[in-house]
Amino acid sequence: MAGAQDIEERIAHLERQVEELSDVVAGQQGEIAQLTARVEALMAREAEREVEAGGTAPLADQKPPHW
Repeated sequence: MAGAQDIEERIAHLERQVEELSDVVAGQQGEIAQLTARVEALMAREAEREVEAGGTAPLADQKPPHW
């Protein structure tokens, strides 16, 4: 059976791991938000190019031929 000190050490280790993982998740959330904004900007820019090139609707808004 584990002693009280062993249990306290395990809890401290787990708490440290949880904090580290929380930091990683927060960082990834920020990166995902930034990448999402970039993709949206690129999609908008490409849609404008398609319209300027004489397209009727941006390719992203057109239904695939099999529909």
